[in-house]
Amino acid sequence: MSRTDQVLSLFKSHRDITNELIGKIQPEQEEYQPTPTSMPAKKLAVHILTTTYKFALVVSSGDPSKFREKLEVPEASLQELAETFTEKTAALLQGMSDEDWNRELDLTETFGAKFKASAFIRMGIDHEIHHKGQLFVYVREMGYTELPFYMKK
Repeated sequence: MSRTDQVLSLFKSHRDITNELIGKIQPEQEEYQPTPTSMPAKKLAVHILTTTYKFALVVSSGDPSKFREKLEVPEASLQELAETFTEKTAALLQGMSDEDWNRELDLTETFGAKFKASAFIRMGIDHEIHHKGQLFVYVREMGYTELPFYMKK
């Protein structure tokens, strides 16, 4: 299995569950916050989707400045955004060669260090996993009791 296939498999095993959780959030629940200092549900979902996309954009382009660029998020339902950003992120990752994963990225300005592309995308996936855990809490507190396992194989 190529490095790209491995990364895509890991990404999809978690993103499928993230998208399933996002799919439970109804429009009237988008402003839900478990605490006053928590992000509203919609903002958290969009953060997960766009940030993982930015990690993939950096590794696919080799341009660390892409991480700091403001993304235009289209007006769409959360489910549509999840589908769109999943497709866009997967497409970027699919374009990577095994050599691309070994490329060093100078992210000292944003993250204080240099990373191999493979380590940086893993950090992005770990970031998504962290926030996916928060989504589990949100949807549980919204009243959902039938929840998926934390990843798909």
